[in-house]
Amino acid sequence: MEVVWAVGQVGAVWVAVVLGLIVLPSALGISLGISEAYMWVLVKTLEWATTRLQKGVKKPQPQMPQTPTANGIIERDETPMEKEIARLHRADFEFSHIFYFCRKGFEAIVEDEVTQRFSSEELLSWNLLTRTNVNFHYISLRLTVVWVIGVIVRYCFLLPLRFTLAAIGITSMIVGTTVVGQLPNGSVKNYLSEVVHLTCSRILVRALSGTIHYHNKENRPQKGGICVANHTSPIDAIILTNDGCYAMVGQVHGGLMGVIQRATVKACPHVWFERSEIKDRHLVTKRLREHVADKSKLPILIFPEGTCINNTSVMMFKKGSFEIGGTIYPVAIKYDPQFGDAFWNSSKYNIVSYLLRIMTSWAIVCNVWYLPPMVRKEDEDAVQFANRVRSAIARQGGLTELPWDGGLKRAKVKDTFKEEQQKNYSKMLVRNGSIG
Repeated sequence: MEVVWAVGQVGAVWVAVVLGLIVLPSALGISLGISEAYMWVLVKTLEWATTRLQKGVKKPQPQMPQTPTANGIIERDETPMEKEIARLHRADFEFSHIFYFCRKGFEAIVEDEVTQRFSSEELLSWNLLTRTNVNFHYISLRLTVVWVIGVIVRYCFLLPLRFTLAAIGITSMIVGTTVVGQLPNGSVKNYLSEVVHLTCSRILVRALSGTIHYHNKENRPQKGGICVANHTSPIDAIILTNDGCYAMVGQVHGGLMGVIQRATVKACPHVWFERSEIKDRHLVTKRLREHVADKSKLPILIFPEGTCINNTSVMMFKKGSFEIGGTIYPVAIKYDPQFGDAFWNSSKYNIVSYLLRIMTSWAIVCNVWYLPPMVRKEDEDAVQFANRVRSAIARQGGLTELPWDGGLKRAKVKDTFKEEQQKNYSKMLVRNGSIG
């Protein structure tokens, strides 16, 4: 009995400290400086570890590149195919002309530019989490001791703390939206719904030790609009709702996620689709247009890529989001991989494993840029508009812009893409419609 009583007392003190020092300030939108102090210590520790690592690693040979290629294992020739073809057309065909395409084929086999976007970003320096640097090896006893201490801190202190905060945030979200959902529709219900969503999102961000920098807040999405952003992680939605409320769009899920969806939709006009409905593009477009037409409803939050990309690139935006009409509010999200890898590789990790990795990282640090609103031009189709918005997000976030469909994460390349490459190759062999 005494053991049970002691455990109960410790648990009560733990919850009281968490509520008093973290949850309550989060709900009120204030900071006691604890997160800032933690980040300062963390930055200094990582700087020291980087210095020790650099001193311990032998200097590379002069002929070797000083920095590895970004997230890659081969050094590429970035000459576009069109430019190479134009150069080859200035001379008669020679057998050596095929070497360019052979090299491109070998590069694609070894490491193509698409699938590497679905694996974690390679770091240039070790961040004391996992040995993500391909050149890292044992350096010193002191650095190893610091790593062991970090493991103890992350798993024995940060993980229980973050789990407690996550449980409080999710429970508050379910209970709060369920209660608010019982109120009649009106301004009071909308106001309380926004308060619940903002409060719970702030608690969940603290559960990730999140440090988020929002830029150009004057461009924040307005009601009746559509917010589109690049997609790295499921927590993208929490990152954005920490600074404003949105109506989510997505597929109906089961389990805990389903419970949260059913509770939140009672208080906020989220748009959830059944699995059979999500395949009906016309039905989806109709419901989204109805939502956008009501200027009193929250802006819709959509991730047009349709899948998570590894924080280095922006891939093709699906045109459906840009056929709805209304004002588009682009948002660029860029995570700092030094403190933790926010990318979710759903092909490798399930959601539970992913959340465990997130909650045992040092912190989630990211920048969010609100871009000026954009509207579709009269002479612009949905695909062109989507590409223009994607380009703006890529430029602001410092991300690589790729024309490929994120669906290639799980699907094969379409025949049309293969045919396009075959046509480009044939231009080498065919001159004005005749061979030779």
